[in-house]
Amino acid sequence: MNLTETLSKLESLGEEKVRAMHVKNGARENIFGVKMGDIRTLAKKIKTDHALALQLWETENIDARLLAILILKPKALSAEQIEQMVASENFTWAADWFYNYVVKEYPEKEQFREKWMNSGNIMLARAGWSLTSGRISRAPEGINIASILDRIENEMPKAAPEIQWTMNTTLAQIGINHPDYRERAIAIGEKLGIYRDYPVSKGCTSPFAPIWINEMVSRQK
Repeated sequence: MNLTETLSKLESLGEEKVRAMHVKNGARENIFGVKMGDIRTLAKKIKTDHALALQLWETENIDARLLAILILKPKALSAEQIEQMVASENFTWAADWFYNYVVKEYPEKEQFREKWMNSGNIMLARAGWSLTSGRISRAPEGINIASILDRIENEMPKAAPEIQWTMNTTLAQIGINHPDYRERAIAIGEKLGIYRDYPVSKGCTSPFAPIWINEMVSRQK
């Protein structure tokens, strides 16, 4: 499939209720409203097509970008391309797909972590904190956790909502995975109160860090 054919197919799969839902949740108007399952099915049909993926990304259409993420070759992207792509996508759903399918799988992702955490670009900073959260939960060697907690305590109240989300995840992962810092992580969460009143569906865990930490720690016993 070429670019025109792929965009036509995506447009034909679009549903207004899906589109409206995404726009309500922060998506820009350049979106058809294709169900995630249909995007995955189309990606399986196309298989890997890195050149097409880059063309789809350049359209800035959200459905096209989600499809692009599934058919590109992460290792074929340069560090500069990855940084530009992260910075250019401000719809958090698509940004999280790119993080999970591309950034997290990139062999040399550590080069981005501190640079992005200190970036003035909201989406780069968001991804930088995601990388830090991953390091804290899976490979914390070399991470100054006390310093990270200081930053969260001082910076999260004034951070953009997009960054607050991944900073909060970092805070929760510290409390869940590092008993020596658990009490302080919970205290910071209580002090800041971010997501204290976040609506949660029945059976789901609140993103409010003290609740999240205590719930996950209880499951470890």
